[in-house]
Amino acid sequence: MEGKVIGPGPYRATKLWNETIKLFRGGMPLRRHWAHFRYYDCSFTGSEAVDYLHELLRRNYNFGPEVTRYQTLQLLRKFLKAHVIEDIKGRHGTEDFEDNGHLYRFPTLSPLKSFPSRPLLRDSCDLPRLIRWDDYEELPQQENIAPLKSAVMTSDLWNKRHSVAIGDVHECKLIRRKEITPKQVDHIWKSMTVAHLQRVLGLKSLDGVLNPSHVNGKHIVHNVFSINKAGIVILENKAEDMPYWVVSAMKCLANWPNGNETKQPVYPGFERDVLKTVGDYFQRLKEPLLTFHLYEVFVNILSLLQEQEVATEALQVSSLLLPPPNRRRLQLLLRLMARVCQNPHLPPLNDTITTRTLMVQMFSHCVLGSVDEMDLDELLATKLVTFMMEHHNTIFQVPTKLRCQVEEHLSHLKRVQIKYAGSDTDFSASPAFCKQISRVESEEQKVIGTQTPLQELLEGLIADKELPAKDKRKRLKQFQRSYPEVYHNRFPTEESKAAVIPEKTARLKPHLMFFNLKKPFQPFQRSWSFRA
Repeated sequence: MEGKVIGPGPYRATKLWNETIKLFRGGMPLRRHWAHFRYYDCSFTGSEAVDYLHELLRRNYNFGPEVTRYQTLQLLRKFLKAHVIEDIKGRHGTEDFEDNGHLYRFPTLSPLKSFPSRPLLRDSCDLPRLIRWDDYEELPQQENIAPLKSAVMTSDLWNKRHSVAIGDVHECKLIRRKEITPKQVDHIWKSMTVAHLQRVLGLKSLDGVLNPSHVNGKHIVHNVFSINKAGIVILENKAEDMPYWVVSAMKCLANWPNGNETKQPVYPGFERDVLKTVGDYFQRLKEPLLTFHLYEVFVNILSLLQEQEVATEALQVSSLLLPPPNRRRLQLLLRLMARVCQNPHLPPLNDTITTRTLMVQMFSHCVLGSVDEMDLDELLATKLVTFMMEHHNTIFQVPTKLRCQVEEHLSHLKRVQIKYAGSDTDFSASPAFCKQISRVESEEQKVIGTQTPLQELLEGLIADKELPAKDKRKRLKQFQRSYPEVYHNRFPTEESKAAVIPEKTARLKPHLMFFNLKKPFQPFQRSWSFRA
């Protein structure tokens, strides 16, 4: 393919614009032309420019064979307005490029665009952070935070705060973290989804590509869980859904010739009128379905289309960021486009172009577009929408790896901890930090901090009156095997152990309980002999 593939990164559309201009200026054949009773060197006609650029775009992987001659003509008109080219009299901007014998030339000044400055994030707090064990019930606020009392995390408190697994600890010794709120679940999905997207795109940073403040965790959770059997998003507010007449028109085309639910009379050209009804609805939307905020994200995915699996995963993650109404519309639209293109019973919907080309041209700018109408929007949208239409069955699936990671993290936050007596410091309510201490203090705390909670746990097992004697002996043996030093300090002798641990009750074995009833019972006798 001619031209290099522009990799992912911020302002990829600007890079593509400059790369296209370089290829066009570097390869466009220039020759002498006769016009207005004179010769013009290093010039080309409008038709020659359309022919060359059209073939260039079709062979360039960043755009592909779906580019039409009309789209090429539109791009050359943008080139003329941006002074990439000019007519032989030096005019540009106000003139309209024509696909005929009119003469044009390249200006001497560089027509390349400069890259806009990146909107830097205010600080690292703007990036989503995962919820941890230490976090409080409510998410931390970035402003107007009241000063909190610092908590010194010594070895003693650190050991009291962590779990000690000694068999099945009694329920009264177990505590759970506060229930995870829906707000925290949304935040976790947002943090891990954004991080996963950055890895899939292969970027060191999402700066200039995605502002995390534009990502809504509720949208992600809704898109993951609120779906029907076909994987289509279900909207809670039906007012946000498409009008009934639009859905009916889409069903009519998708299931042609058996989709006419309204039983309206079918006349020649009926299917074209139905398509126009659907097209008018999507073309009147105030914002593309992929939204303005996510424009750079999806433009960056274009560089990954040569690797189908990577591109599919990137689209799976990115589409989770869409508002649920947009995701639902996009799912239904792409499914309609695919079915119409594959339906052999559907009459031609246009007299000059194929149904596939028509569907892509009609709906591509309804799917992807920038708020400032970038010069290559139409070509980029054509490339992306073509890929999404061909893989519409997989790009709306939730990535298995991402889902497992989020569920594992949520499961970790819900796990049980063991609480020891005297561990009153609540690290969930205030941030913790380490305080530097001397080596002697460290060694003392290492011994005290490790043994104290274990001693308290052992005393708790001993004093538990509700625990059956058999289970108590079993757990004490487990404790003895795991922590023999602590156990020996508590029970230095067998007498000290017998004083608090109940002994086993002697039981006769079943085979010794049968006697010979035919003979009278005689006491057992044994003779004893003593040596002098």
